[in-house]
Amino acid sequence: MDLPFDVAREGAKLAEVREREEEDVARILSEKYGMGYVNLSLKEIDSEALRIIPEKEAREAEAAAFVKTARALSLAVHNPNNPALAKLESDLVNRGFLLQKFLVSKRSLDKILARYGDLSFAVESKIGSLTVSAKTLSKLAEGGAGHGTLKEELDAAAAVKTIDRVSHLLETVLAGALALRASDIHFEPGEETVRLRLRIDGVLVDAYFFDLKTYHELNSRIKLLSGTKLNVTNRAQDGRFSIVRGTDEIEMRVSFIPGNYGESIVMRILDPKTTMVSYKELGIHPKLLARLEAEIRRSNGMLLTTGPTGSGKTTTLYSFLREIHAPEIKIITIEDPIEYHLDGIVQTQVAGDAYTFSEGLRSIVRQDPDIIMVGEIRDGETANIAIQAALTGHFVFSTLHTNNAAGTFPRLVDLGADPKSFGSAVTVSMAQRLLRTLDPDKREERPLTDKEKTMIGKVFETLTDKSLMPEKMETVWEPAPESADETGYKGRIGLYEAIFMDDELAHFLRDNPPENDIAKLVAKQGYLTMAQDGILKALAGVTSLSEVADTVDLPR
Repeated sequence: MDLPFDVAREGAKLAEVREREEEDVARILSEKYGMGYVNLSLKEIDSEALRIIPEKEAREAEAAAFVKTARALSLAVHNPNNPALAKLESDLVNRGFLLQKFLVSKRSLDKILARYGDLSFAVESKIGSLTVSAKTLSKLAEGGAGHGTLKEELDAAAAVKTIDRVSHLLETVLAGALALRASDIHFEPGEETVRLRLRIDGVLVDAYFFDLKTYHELNSRIKLLSGTKLNVTNRAQDGRFSIVRGTDEIEMRVSFIPGNYGESIVMRILDPKTTMVSYKELGIHPKLLARLEAEIRRSNGMLLTTGPTGSGKTTTLYSFLREIHAPEIKIITIEDPIEYHLDGIVQTQVAGDAYTFSEGLRSIVRQDPDIIMVGEIRDGETANIAIQAALTGHFVFSTLHTNNAAGTFPRLVDLGADPKSFGSAVTVSMAQRLLRTLDPDKREERPLTDKEKTMIGKVFETLTDKSLMPEKMETVWEPAPESADETGYKGRIGLYEAIFMDDELAHFLRDNPPENDIAKLVAKQGYLTMAQDGILKALAGVTSLSEVADTVDLPR
């Protein structure tokens, strides 16, 4: 009995034979033209390589890029005799690419050209740089820049199955972080999912959960961008890349550390706009500000600002440097790393043992500077060189890690500095914190409780300048968010305290007294402590009393 003829099956066989013949012809022609051969039906197309050549030019030249490694570019060519190909090759060489050409079949070329339709409408990226589209940013901003809007956008990006899915996801994460004014982006792998958290106004909030497969793809994408090693997962790595946002360029500092379920990633967003604020907008009390304006213009001395990581010390120092910078003044910095670039100022960066703070500071002094900024005093050698610089005609700005202004001097002694030199070298010791400010449109006033009034009275007991006392102590303000996406807070402001060197303090410090005794002595200088500064801001409705209590120690 005759078997029925299977048209579909036979057609598939015939198509397979034709495809093999087409690839065989391409392989033979590649030898004729002295080119490599590749079958792109068996290969993944690198979307970053594909973006290098505009789709119109690729179709005209019958050629497209499919792999990019640094400056080496693999180019798929279908017709070596196409007149437009020579112009395309010349253009790529002039752009600095090293070309490796491969002859491909018409079917392979059609596959790669079809991928242009999958490219993200927004992202154009390369190692070390990524462009975030204005369209994505505005879309998130128009949605109220809320966590719900970001989640919806990430859900939509995760559902798309295109070649640039991972790039689009990362772009959405970064655009969301910028729209929400986040300072850090955290990827924290768990057993089954990976938590995305954003630090907004100093507080971490959950933003999204990724599946492990998507996270590993994002991990590789971030490593490629930040210039770290893809195959290293068992030790810490640090990298950086930049985000192009319109005409602005934002630096991203990336840290990878190994964990039980994968690498934890933290990306610090270094937006130069955040340091462009004037020192008058930082939240410094007018009395303290007037004194600081005079102190930072001294020809020699040292201003130290203290506080934990993320308390705004660098922003404060940069704002002072911008204020005093002038053509006739030479300013040199040594930082680890250089977080923000300042025009007209020489900035240097430490490099492990090859260029340390102490070695760099020693070299900077020989560069004839007027002002020196040391990112952080970490050891005795750096402390002593900085003190000597302050004693020999330079003004030095730097930071320390201590809890308050009075703790600066015991900390310097712990590092090996001579307390007898403090009176002549250290002119200002500051401490600072950052706390969230209330959104003026999302707050409500309430009366103070008797317990709170008693606490406030204790805070101001030590204040000698009674003109700084609050005029009324009846009400404070609390956040009143309108939705679960909101906190009632928007932005941050500084709390500051400072100690200024005088003869009595200089003599007192020679015997290395404890910080509590130093704080009692300098109270007579009449400046606010951070706790007093915070209470005044709470009473004025700038922040809430609970936010102040979470930021500085208040009496019980």
